[in-house]
Amino acid sequence: MTIRFVLASASPARRKLLDSAGIPHIAMASDFDEDSVKAEPMLFVQILAKAKAETILAKIDSPDGSTHLPGLADNFFVLGCDSVLVLDGEIHGKPRDRSEAVGRWRQMRGRSGELLTGHALIRNDRGQRRTLVKVQRTVVRFAQLEDSEIEAYVDAGEAMKCAGAFALEGRGGLFVEGIEGCHSNVIGLSLPLLRKMMLELGAAPHEFWVSSAEEL
Repeated sequence: MTIRFVLASASPARRKLLDSAGIPHIAMASDFDEDSVKAEPMLFVQILAKAKAETILAKIDSPDGSTHLPGLADNFFVLGCDSVLVLDGEIHGKPRDRSEAVGRWRQMRGRSGELLTGHALIRNDRGQRRTLVKVQRTVVRFAQLEDSEIEAYVDAGEAMKCAGAFALEGRGGLFVEGIEGCHSNVIGLSLPLLRKMMLELGAAPHEFWVSSAEEL
């Protein structure tokens, strides 16, 4: 039986990571209100990841939710993720405006921060559902940047789209001097952690390799 995979996110970076791992998937933006959650960082990313996955699951469960996803009701995964950068105990998601992005980079330069990503994986197996929620932590060490470099990076637009105001896989990679921990976690989801979660729920990533993206 074909197992389907649904990503509760419209993030191009997370989609590319799943593609690189050979996991065909459907992406559905959850549009969950992140501002409604207040908690310490480790709990914050878990709550949001789970809320995003459950929001998409509710859409799938709606009367017309599965009409464009044939066979989805039998056997599928839903993955929700949320990433933040933690510096001095403070949560940094996507910057709200240019001023915040510039100020954040001035705070981050020459220092290290923790990139936390919450992962919520729900498996529906012929009506039986199980949920796992875990967090991956990676330490990111930033270069000592000049003000002109910070302003140029923010004005390029990339910083405004990312948790922590940087994208490791983009121009922001120029300003990251090192990481301790999972590389893909900094991009949006931890592939090694995803593998472990899938195995715990009774499936392995390589089971998706024989499937074709066209089947979706």
